[in-house]
Amino acid sequence: MARDDKLKLGTFVYTFGFHPAAWLHPGSDVNGANDIAHLAKVAKISEAAKLDFMFFADSPAAAVGHPEALARQPTKMNRFEPITAITALSMVTERLGFVATASTSYYEPFNIARLYASADHISGGRMCWNVVTSDHDETGYNFNREGLDPHADRYARGEEFLDVVFGLWDSWEDDALLLDREAGLYHDKDKLHTLNHVGPHFRVRGPLNIARTPQGRPVIAQAGGSERGRELAARTAEVVFSLASDINKNKAFYADVKARMAKYGRNPSDLKIMPGIVINVGETRAEAEARAQEMVDVMHPEVGLLMLQEFLETDLHGADLDAPFPMERMPARAKGSVAMFEGVREFVEQGHTLRELITHYARAHTGNGLTGSYMEVADYMQEWFEAEAADGFILMCPTLPSSLEDFTRLVVPELRRRGLFREEYEGTTLRENLGLAFPVNRHAAAREAEAAE
Repeated sequence: MARDDKLKLGTFVYTFGFHPAAWLHPGSDVNGANDIAHLAKVAKISEAAKLDFMFFADSPAAAVGHPEALARQPTKMNRFEPITAITALSMVTERLGFVATASTSYYEPFNIARLYASADHISGGRMCWNVVTSDHDETGYNFNREGLDPHADRYARGEEFLDVVFGLWDSWEDDALLLDREAGLYHDKDKLHTLNHVGPHFRVRGPLNIARTPQGRPVIAQAGGSERGRELAARTAEVVFSLASDINKNKAFYADVKARMAKYGRNPSDLKIMPGIVINVGETRAEAEARAQEMVDVMHPEVGLLMLQEFLETDLHGADLDAPFPMERMPARAKGSVAMFEGVREFVEQGHTLRELITHYARAHTGNGLTGSYMEVADYMQEWFEAEAADGFILMCPTLPSSLEDFTRLVVPELRRRGLFREEYEGTTLRENLGLAFPVNRHAAAREAEAAE
């Protein structure tokens, strides 16, 4: 079914690429984790292709695990703090948006409101906050906690946190700045508002000490797939990052989340559902398969074992890699993606060895690694988009910048040929390019409603 809108596309960023052995790729910059020029190159490739944004995943802690594996896998061990990085990258780009992850568990709302508002001003309105509550024990140990707070507590704090940030971003009305030198008035005192929030988790007076941003407020991204996460997304999110596991499941997820928006007075077009997908692409399928296998071949088994352990949340060290998977160490239920967990269980029940499982999981550990020719990748994206299983995709490139260069060189022109992707940016802000409505300031709306009575 043809759609009136266009696909939205973002570049997912781990420093060297999504594959844990990406730093070994000859096309990567081995110094890239500490040299902003590497990420600037990725940003410029993304912007030249007219992609919507770069998406920075993050955790406020280094990874934990077997030292042999950690010594070979720098992705989570050495990386820039994302808000700092995206602010710097906005200076070498003009239209590309930036999504940075920050946890409601380890910030205060005022810090987040001020940081992202500042970055949004500096970038001219191209910032997005990916809201997370954190889901790894190691993060808590750096913030005066013994591991994670209970899930329900993290969500309750996160929901109130988001409401406080929204309130702070509404401190200044859009036309509050008078900048009237003749009268000596910098702002309109009646259009600057104190929040005075008092809740179960936060007491925040306000107002925010930076004016309303070019896009009203930064865009909000989330990734929650739970019942509570879906409800929060329907109420507050503008981009939802999901896993591309199955088209029918994603259609159901898409329809469910968007159907919830009406009760919050929101239009479904103001929420873009964008599954993350690992893409190995080539001129031909054989070429793409060879690229995918190349990365599996250079990955050390200990690194693959660490990935698998993190997903299953079970200890596999000491197990014989060339013997069948030790089923006594298989968890009873999924801790993360149910679809991927069932795929892993089915694979090991066929008698495959632990080493074979490591290879299998490395090839498809997002739930759906897509390997094929540029035509096959374009077919896949078109099918999901037209079936309303996705509004776009977040490209989890195995290696950066090489996999991204392959995608922009091969797939983007084919998507344009089919009329599925933009030729030029629609506007100057991320909100404009994503086709999202400009948010109404609550105080201005209340004044208009009062005047209309």
